[in-house]
Amino acid sequence: MALTDTAVRQAKPERKDCVLQDTDGVSLYMMTRSGKSWHFRFSWAGKQPRISLGTYPEVSLREARERRGKCRALVAKSIEEH
Repeated sequence: MALTDTAVRQAKPERKDCVLQDTDGVSLYMMTRSGKSWHFRFSWAGKQPRISLGTYPEVSLREARERRGKCRALVAKSIEEH
């Protein structure tokens, strides 16, 4: 199920770090001590690397999805970003 802006804003980790899944590989990682960050996980050469898309609230849900789209396009074109 896709995340909503309200759910992201109100989400807080209970006692340990946790993850909220969005669609198409985007996740919101919530750390008990350091806040929230967006990540994109994808399959590449039999592995599942993870790319950081930025921290919340500096990067909104909408912007995280846009960045995911750009990353997916790069992966589809077999381009590595350094």
